[in-house]
Amino acid sequence: MTTMESLIGLVNRIQQACTVLGDHGGDNALPTLWEALPSVAVVGGQSSGKSSVLESIVGRDFLPRGSGIVTRRPLVLQLHKTEEGMSEYAEFLHMPRRKYTDFAAVRKEIQDETDKITGRSKQISPIPIHLSIYSPNVVNLTLVDLPGLTKVAIDGQPESIVADIENMVRSYVEKPNCLILAISPANQDIATSDAIKLAREVDPAGDRTFGVLTKLDLMDKGTNAIDVLEGRSYRLQNPWVGVVNRSQADINKNVDMIAARRREREYFASSPDYGHLASKMGSEYLAKLLSKHLEAVIRARIPSITSLINKTIDELESEMDHLGRPIALDAGAQLYTILELCRAFDRIFKEHLDGGRPGGDRIYGVFDNQLPAALKKLPFDRHLSIQNVRKVVSQADGYQPHLIAPEQGYRRLIEGALNYFRGPAEASVDAVHFVLKELVRKSLNETQELKRFPTLTSEIAAAASEALERFRDDSRKTTVRLVEMESSYLTVDFFRKLPQEVEKAGNNPPAPTVDRYTEGHFRRIASNVTSYVGMVSETLRNNIPKAVVYCQVREAKRALLNHFYVQIGKKEGKQLGQLLDEDPALMERRVQCAKRLELYKSARDEIDSVSWVR
Repeated sequence: MTTMESLIGLVNRIQQACTVLGDHGGDNALPTLWEALPSVAVVGGQSSGKSSVLESIVGRDFLPRGSGIVTRRPLVLQLHKTEEGMSEYAEFLHMPRRKYTDFAAVRKEIQDETDKITGRSKQISPIPIHLSIYSPNVVNLTLVDLPGLTKVAIDGQPESIVADIENMVRSYVEKPNCLILAISPANQDIATSDAIKLAREVDPAGDRTFGVLTKLDLMDKGTNAIDVLEGRSYRLQNPWVGVVNRSQADINKNVDMIAARRREREYFASSPDYGHLASKMGSEYLAKLLSKHLEAVIRARIPSITSLINKTIDELESEMDHLGRPIALDAGAQLYTILELCRAFDRIFKEHLDGGRPGGDRIYGVFDNQLPAALKKLPFDRHLSIQNVRKVVSQADGYQPHLIAPEQGYRRLIEGALNYFRGPAEASVDAVHFVLKELVRKSLNETQELKRFPTLTSEIAAAASEALERFRDDSRKTTVRLVEMESSYLTVDFFRKLPQEVEKAGNNPPAPTVDRYTEGHFRRIASNVTSYVGMVSETLRNNIPKAVVYCQVREAKRALLNHFYVQIGKKEGKQLGQLLDEDPALMERRVQCAKRLELYKSARDEIDSVSWVR
């Protein structure tokens, strides 16, 4: 295979792969590669001979025929040259696993696929049909057969059909990398050619336009198209090419393309008008001319194509990193992957607690704001009111009043007051538990690696929640014990000071039997108890956070997933695989991304291997 064939074949393969992978339209960076690759659009009026020219280039009779508008959807035709002696076959993009060796079946499939979108009416559709033909008798080309241009709508067509067809054709030919194969019948005035008119609008310099004259053998006797073919009637930068297609009688007789090409060569060689141009006429020469020009266009665009390919590879590599690489099938590698994912989550969770990420400060807020506020709201005023103090002290004395200080009354008042501390202690535990649960949820969402595995994410969430529940239970027991410890053993110094308070009252203290049941006496008791409860409150305010942090926060940092790790270590390979069961949509996205990446890397390597050859 020559260097030219290698380059064009490479571009052809890239275009085909882009089509298969859907990289031929859209708003991301990938479709720009498709647009950077040159192709040939076949343009002409209805019945200008477009289909016959295409079939002559291919060497096969495979296109639908008929009167009026026959091509109602763009046909993207990719020709792949194969080794001599290999059989010819065709493949459709919408039926990738079926090879057509009967080209009459190809024609029927084109017709059926057209009718599937447009119905059996004369409507058109911009949705292309993609067909690849593999043959040793073709050159590597990508040709786009477009609906024939028309001037009036016929029955069954909307009034906008004329503009619709022109806009569709224009959308292809106005792209700077599109070569225009402008088909015009020789038996009509070139000035009225629909194809030339449109080509002149989008390619005024004529750099991308190849003029093709059909039906030279049907011109009136005594006339010829020499002025057009030699560029005097309408000049293009590229040479005009005349072709002689099969007649309707030849088609009806099923004259094959090999015979038709031979007759075409004989026609030009023996023609008194065109004999001197015979070597530059005919469908075979046209195919070679397009192929040679394509090779020059590709060479000129290799730097920009390579740049686009490199940019696309970088984007795809980044996307693959984001999606994650495929998971190994052996149990050891799967276990390693699961543990790595757990560590990634655990690392983010710890960052939240330690301040690397927001959220951990809310735990300090529980201790610095919520706990002190809850302690201040405890109903000590009601519990230590004069009426309640009198009631508790009297009940504690029983039938025999206290002699000096009501010790049992003090104890009951203090124990009753200290029980109120259980509420703020347990509330602190629950508040920190809520914060930790929320940080687990946020950490799971922020662990990008876990987004691939919803099942594993759910299992980690359940395991973390279960661990936090255990830590909360331990923390609640510990904080409640702190409260109970204060109740179980009162500070002795507090009681020892009470008799001294009485002695300091002076040399003439009031009679105990009178003072013992006065309001001042009960107020002094309430004040003493309030002082003691305040001392305990300050102690608990300092110690409850320590207990909560030790039992919940510290344990969450140290052993949040320890139990989960033990359970994972007991699982078999199949169970591990179930944990790594990815979202099907994400798996498909990775597969497509990997295919694109493979395509573009292959394209880069092939371009590098042939682009330096001259």
